[in-house]
Amino acid sequence: MSEGIFDLSGRVALITGGAGLLGLSHARAIHGAGGIPILLDVAEPDPSHLAQLQFDVTCLRCDITRESDVTSTLSTVISQFGRVDILINNAANNPKVEDAAGWHDSRLENFPLVRWEADLAVGLTGAMICSRVFGAEMARRGKGVIVNIASDLALIAPDQRLYAIDGLPVAAQPMKPVSYSVVKTGLIGLTRYLATYWADRGVRANALCPGGVENGQDAKFLQRIADRIPLGRMAHRDEYQGAMLFLCSDASSYMTGAVLAVDGGRSAW
Repeated sequence: MSEGIFDLSGRVALITGGAGLLGLSHARAIHGAGGIPILLDVAEPDPSHLAQLQFDVTCLRCDITRESDVTSTLSTVISQFGRVDILINNAANNPKVEDAAGWHDSRLENFPLVRWEADLAVGLTGAMICSRVFGAEMARRGKGVIVNIASDLALIAPDQRLYAIDGLPVAAQPMKPVSYSVVKTGLIGLTRYLATYWADRGVRANALCPGGVENGQDAKFLQRIADRIPLGRMAHRDEYQGAMLFLCSDASSYMTGAVLAVDGGRSAW
């Protein structure tokens, strides 16, 4: 098999939620294969995080929940780069469960409707808008790739015991919120829809289901989750780059509508 099938030279990749931890990792994967990553985010990227990339990257402010923003961003990208080849729907609201200020509201009984609507607006509606706007442009050109970043929690339910705080009554324990599971599961449905909708226009769509990334969590949590993962640990932040490169490149040219789990085996148990 030729290494050239992983080559992304000259291909323009739009990464939503680009200012976040995994967004920057996806950008490194695209750039390393010769592609041109463009980071889309409603927030300005942290300059210190961008410096870690060690290459220049275009960052565009874009509220993906507003179709006018997304349409304007497409015009800017076409004007500056002439094309769109790849869309990575990576944006999501994912507050840390360990944030004590949100413990009460994280439980299903107390989960605010406004938070539910905000989470779905970014994670699902935003992904649909971006897929519609950028995907239509790729379909017009006759080739493109959409990668939806789902989660191992699109395949299994969250194990709420991971987040248990010793000494708290059950009704006060923090939870992984319902919106996260619903959004990530919904992205798989969106993936299958897009894959069949534009198959005859040369646009492929697949979902990547990553596991959690080790990023300063406390030791007790890390041990708990390691016990639930066959490989015995959370992912390092750059361990999804190979899967991302595979899904974005011609190496996966006969793959569409698929769900790729890269979770250390967690969803196998």
